[in-house]
Amino acid sequence: MATASVAKPRTSVRVGVQKFGTFLSGMIMPNIGAFIAWGIITALFIPAGFFPNADLAKLVGPMITYLLPLLIGYTGGRAVHGIRGGVVGAAATMGVIVGTDIPMFIGAMLMGPLTAWIMKKLDKVWEGRVKPGFEMLIDNFSAGIVGAALAIFGMLVIGPVVKAFSDGASNVVEFLVHNGLLPLTSIFIEPAKVLFLNNAVNHGILTPLGTEQALQNGKSILFLLEANPGPGVGVLLAYMFFGKGLARASAPGAALIQFVGGIHEIYFPYILMKPILILATIAGGMTGIFTLVVTGAGLRSPAAPGSIIAVFAATAKDSYFGVALSVLLAATVSFLIASVILRTSKTTDVDALGQATSRMEELKGKKSSVSSTLLGAGGGTAVLTRPIQNIVFACDAGMGSSAMGASVLRNKIKAAGFPDVKVTNSAIANLSDTYDVVVTHQDLTERARPVTSSAVHVSVDNFMNSPRYEEIVELVKSSNAGSGAEGSTAVAEPAAAAHAAQPAVVGGKDVLLPESVILTGTATDRDSAIDEAGKLLLDRGAVDMGYIHAMHEREESVSTYMGSFLAIPHGTNAAKNHILHSGVSIVRYPEGIDWGGKQVKFVVGVAGINNEHLHILSSIAKIFTDKAQVAQLEQATSVQEVLDLFGKVNA
Repeated sequence: MATASVAKPRTSVRVGVQKFGTFLSGMIMPNIGAFIAWGIITALFIPAGFFPNADLAKLVGPMITYLLPLLIGYTGGRAVHGIRGGVVGAAATMGVIVGTDIPMFIGAMLMGPLTAWIMKKLDKVWEGRVKPGFEMLIDNFSAGIVGAALAIFGMLVIGPVVKAFSDGASNVVEFLVHNGLLPLTSIFIEPAKVLFLNNAVNHGILTPLGTEQALQNGKSILFLLEANPGPGVGVLLAYMFFGKGLARASAPGAALIQFVGGIHEIYFPYILMKPILILATIAGGMTGIFTLVVTGAGLRSPAAPGSIIAVFAATAKDSYFGVALSVLLAATVSFLIASVILRTSKTTDVDALGQATSRMEELKGKKSSVSSTLLGAGGGTAVLTRPIQNIVFACDAGMGSSAMGASVLRNKIKAAGFPDVKVTNSAIANLSDTYDVVVTHQDLTERARPVTSSAVHVSVDNFMNSPRYEEIVELVKSSNAGSGAEGSTAVAEPAAAAHAAQPAVVGGKDVLLPESVILTGTATDRDSAIDEAGKLLLDRGAVDMGYIHAMHEREESVSTYMGSFLAIPHGTNAAKNHILHSGVSIVRYPEGIDWGGKQVKFVVGVAGINNEHLHILSSIAKIFTDKAQVAQLEQATSVQEVLDLFGKVNA
């Protein structure tokens, strides 16, 4: 049986660290432009700059002291509690700014989210209890009181604590530099990058510390510890000369994207295919850092993305030689070690891109179909109940691998004749449950799934040539076929209504029968509703009891809530042998029931043999994407009215 490339379960510690790191970097990343603006002004107008100007140099101090921390505090607060959280977060951040004499980036990263979280909890306390007409008064004064209280707390307590921590961190960096130990940080940084903690390390830790150093010294080595493109491009160059198959063929394009485009994530799969190559990047990283230490070179602001262009644009006036040498030597050492590893490797197939999927497809007769390969972390067939309209490619930061992957996938879908399908990219932290398909690297799928539970999730193991892209295109074709004129047929027309009143038939079996429709369900929660819908399928002989168990198993893996008050519980892919013939059951809950935090009024149980269920679901989707027809279902007073609307599930 074919095995799909799916996200492997990760430990809670690993996922927790990733989430925390992403949250930290999520406060810095959106504000990188402001950091760069400060860096440009600093480089140009301070006394040691390219064009010294005492008046314009007055911008430097206020920007780093007030603007940047306030932006961070606002961004962190908004991530927790929207604009309201951002406002109180910025207000509280002002306290730590005034309470110290150093740039309060770390203080802002604490006060912004903390204040917003407190505001969010307090809002919950009096939610629904405020008398009409007093909402604005309560909202404004509560925000003002919280902002003022936390600003005072930040000034008196958090500010001094953060200053002590910052001084300690600076002392540690100074100790490492003075004792020649700073290159050893590559032992931690390079593996962290491959584990998708790169943005957390760089922008969550190194950028705040580096900015403080740059304020004092005009530059900082910390900006280039993670952003140096040398180690990654060295590995890709080794694949160009000594790789095999698709890995060798794709390496030149990947090297260009990584080195010039600054998308470091693109070389991570090449490391994951042969993990021992991490030694090459560690050695390259150590060489680059050692070179920076010896030459005293550094950047004046963050280099984001980590492109060679961005690196040189942020390089301090006296550091061009040292930075260039650092990148060159890092790439050289990484290339030499990676070349030895690739040349002496005894295996012939583990360095092929798309390792698991490509192996599977090379075995004759083992290529899986779209429905059996688009799997989630828990397994099972991915099911769509609507034409695909929007696809998102998500990565850690939303500006690297996701942008490139979205571009590749967008071109493929357009070439297939579906230019109206929207393909975008996003940071995982910014995802919402509004997408039809979510594409992530297999190491990130577990983090994307909770916030996009109603979408199909596709895990890829590389960003340029993943076989999964072709599978997504096939899914778009199958899901969007016939969604044009056919979907606009008016139910109100007499002929159509007469046809709709007839039970739908698939393979000689009625898919929807009057006895499979209940207008007022008795279930009060999700699990009992699944039992109720499943029992209707069981009673009519469409499935056996094992299928109902599989419906629960599926729900635990991936929510079947689809929006528009609709849930479609169904079994797992492995439960197909429990289906006797295709069938649909419909249970309406007029008052609604809780379905994992979503309100559901219609539970449609689905069982389909082969691909029949895909057509059934597509037809059902046409009903639930029409608000007028959903309203008719809510108001229906007889089973026949429901049958009239659902009668076209096989039309």
